[in-house]
Amino acid sequence: MGKRKIWAFPFICLMLCFILVLSACSSKDSSSDGKAESAEFNKEGLPIVDDQVTLEFVSPKAPLAPKYDEMEIFNTLEEETNVKIEWSNIPDDGYEEKKNLMLASGDLPDAFYSAKFTDLDIVKYGQNGTLIPLEDLIEEHAPNIQKLFEKRPELKSMVTAPDGHIYTLPRAEEAGLGAVPNFMSINKTWLDELGLEMPTTLEEYHDVLVAFKEKDPNGNGKQDEVPLSFMFNFWTGNFGDMFAAFNMPDNVDHRIVRDGEVIYTAVQPEYKEAIDYYHQWMEEGLIDKESFTQDVSQYFAKGKNEKYGSYIWWESEEVVGPELKDDYVLLPPLEGPNGDKVVGRSNYSDYSRGEFAITSANANPEITMRWVDQLYETKMSAQINWGPIGTIFEEKDGKLVLKEQPDDVVMGELRQKVAPNGPVAILKEDFEETVEMEPRAKQRLEDLNSIYAPYLEDENYPQIFFSPDELDEINRLEVDIKEFTNQKKAQWLMEGGVNEEWDSYNKQLEDMGLSRLMEIYQEGLDRFKENQ
Repeated sequence: MGKRKIWAFPFICLMLCFILVLSACSSKDSSSDGKAESAEFNKEGLPIVDDQVTLEFVSPKAPLAPKYDEMEIFNTLEEETNVKIEWSNIPDDGYEEKKNLMLASGDLPDAFYSAKFTDLDIVKYGQNGTLIPLEDLIEEHAPNIQKLFEKRPELKSMVTAPDGHIYTLPRAEEAGLGAVPNFMSINKTWLDELGLEMPTTLEEYHDVLVAFKEKDPNGNGKQDEVPLSFMFNFWTGNFGDMFAAFNMPDNVDHRIVRDGEVIYTAVQPEYKEAIDYYHQWMEEGLIDKESFTQDVSQYFAKGKNEKYGSYIWWESEEVVGPELKDDYVLLPPLEGPNGDKVVGRSNYSDYSRGEFAITSANANPEITMRWVDQLYETKMSAQINWGPIGTIFEEKDGKLVLKEQPDDVVMGELRQKVAPNGPVAILKEDFEETVEMEPRAKQRLEDLNSIYAPYLEDENYPQIFFSPDELDEINRLEVDIKEFTNQKKAQWLMEGGVNEEWDSYNKQLEDMGLSRLMEIYQEGLDRFKENQ
């Protein structure tokens, strides 16, 4: 009996210690962790809270942007709302991988800002509870977003997942520039120096590039000119639009729509013809080999070093800088070998849906919704999108107008430094009534309408929210199909071989499920049109 008592005593002590440890952990979770308890807040007006609350946000950031806690616009918001944001900024090029790790591991911030969530992310992490539904929070605590949805009910429909919930907030910028992200510039100074006319056909353009390469138009006695450069498979600066001269404009999706039919561009005979044609340009040294590997900073650096005869981007000044911008003019659509003159239409939209999400780790979703709703007030949206009053804008008669900037300022670079972008809404009527459109955007809109619109494809693929099963299948098929397509496109352009490998390439894509992938996209488009 005595032995049993001696044995039991240390066991009881051990159990008591274990209970005390659990109690201490529980106490830590409920009190010392700032996320565990919800805070009091004001349902209307500012500040949102009387006693400051801290929220943890994760966001990507542009290469030239400072950390967001150093940005004037967010410091102003903190003063107005009394909500402090602890920012975890991730460079753009590493954001996707880290975002996926956080979502998969459950190591979550309070919210993802400028979240770049794919539809698969939204559906998967909405259904499993990682992202919380937002529709009730919007109705109760987000008057600016409510007003936006009333003005644009299609925007509310776009962010509503197939299960009826809203898991992410949208971005809307109705500038009308999404259709054409690839403007082609040519060095008019070099044309004049060499006594050449503006090319109107692909063959004439070829001859101009040869002259740029061989006749030293920059006058430095070296053959260091880059006749043509671009960004391979990038959202802008993409060489795919050059395929339009063969009546098969390509884009980063390799997916276009004609007469309601979804077409995978990269298996069409016109695509093969274009690949074979432009490979000859590569052989002649007319295309910059670094186009297939360079990043944006490298692309811009060569442009500012007086290297480019021609390049593709949405805005000239960003690539070549203010000193050289007047040397370049836009190249109109070129007539191809078969008489085609076409401009491709991207699948981008003025709207996106995966911009902001609140996670299940957030103890203060109401405060978070009140905070992000401030961003959807039009003048605040403009500042988030382009930069703060005093730096980018000044107010005149109730309207935000752009301040004059020094001659050496490149607006694209300045914008990165002062504007975080993200969940905003600037509607078409806002540009008329509340905020002045950037001069470069005005110019691009004018260029689009006068130079490109007459040749623009009629249709593009809209933003469709597929069912979870469809999204799973798309994700399973498309990643490998696009990777294979892009790899072969780059290889054939640089090394040749498209004619010899074309049949086996098509067979491999078919074996990878291309027909099924296009069937899903076609069914989605048909369903979308039926509901319009």
